[in-house]
Amino acid sequence: MGFTRRDFLKISGGTAIASTMGIEFEPQRANAQTLPLKLAKQTTSICPYCAVGCGVIIYTLNGKVIDAEGDPDHPINEGTLCSKGASLYQIINNPLRLTKPRYRAPGATEWKEVEWDWALDEIAKRIKETRDRTFKTRSRSKVKEKRPDGKEVTVEKEFVVNRTDSIAHVGSAALDNEECYMLQKLLRSWGLVYIEHQARI
Repeated sequence: MGFTRRDFLKISGGTAIASTMGIEFEPQRANAQTLPLKLAKQTTSICPYCAVGCGVIIYTLNGKVIDAEGDPDHPINEGTLCSKGASLYQIINNPLRLTKPRYRAPGATEWKEVEWDWALDEIAKRIKETRDRTFKTRSRSKVKEKRPDGKEVTVEKEFVVNRTDSIAHVGSAALDNEECYMLQKLLRSWGLVYIEHQARI
């Protein structure tokens, strides 16, 4: 069945007449006033998913997050969010979300919940132990050299390297330039050479 211009005018005219015949819209307006968002506390934040840094408004009521939306006053996203950013509400209100670190001991079959202090101390202890055990101050490598007669030969030389080859690091796409710079400084100070970034992989 086709929809003609005449049909459109009939429907439009009927809607206009109905709106002037005493249809009451006030109850709907009154209901909108009682939405939970009106009573919620608004907190501005930054989306944690990537390094773009979109602004979000988090709505909390009685200490619980009830909604999240893009911040229209933020200069980066101006209120818009990608599909991942739009799902921020589900990060917190998710029964499967882990809120504490888990640890599985060598040979164990089960993961157990541990405290943050224990987990961070354990990570630091293992990094230091691995670095101290595998740290190299010098390394030998073959290089090409020209002899006085102009002939090129391969010789083995020793170089100062101050590195560990036993630890690697993969960065997060949620890190901005400044965080990557500081992380790079930290990892280089430990002697790491295998440093990669998740956004590039």
